[in-house]
Amino acid sequence: MATTLPIKISFSLPDGWQSAPPDEVGAPGVAFVALHLASVGDFTANITIAGRMRNDSASLWQIADESVRQLQQAGPVEVIKKTEVGTPDVPGLTDSPGVVQNLRLSTTLRGEPLELLQSQVYLSMEDVKNPAKRVVIELVLTAKPSQLDQVIEDFQQFIRTVRPADDAPA
Repeated sequence: MATTLPIKISFSLPDGWQSAPPDEVGAPGVAFVALHLASVGDFTANITIAGRMRNDSASLWQIADESVRQLQQAGPVEVIKKTEVGTPDVPGLTDSPGVVQNLRLSTTLRGEPLELLQSQVYLSMEDVKNPAKRVVIELVLTAKPSQLDQVIEDFQQFIRTVRPADDAPA
């Protein structure tokens, strides 16, 4: 079942992407799905958005590790790269500090083996009135290796547009 985000965010989809109801495209547990229309076929490249309140002290690195462990329940997962963004050495894709991890997943689709690549971005948005409360937003691009070159720049462009909505609680 599709979920809602604990805060309102705003973003812009690049040309060639269309939103789809999460439940109708087999993406339960996320709040938003966008499909890359040019890659429709045996697998459609997609962007998902999920988020939840985190009142613990888990770092974004630890939250990214949690995601890997969860994905490993469905099949082999290889972490290709993990980087912190929003530091002086690595400027952020958004105004919020975050963690980006790139994964290689082995799964099946209609009984056939399928290799997918994921780029996961974790952003932390703290409540300015109560820093112990924070929302972690997860932005994920999933594509076949042959699709990645077509969609990675769109994903980076999309990430740069993600912001708390003007009417989101401060």
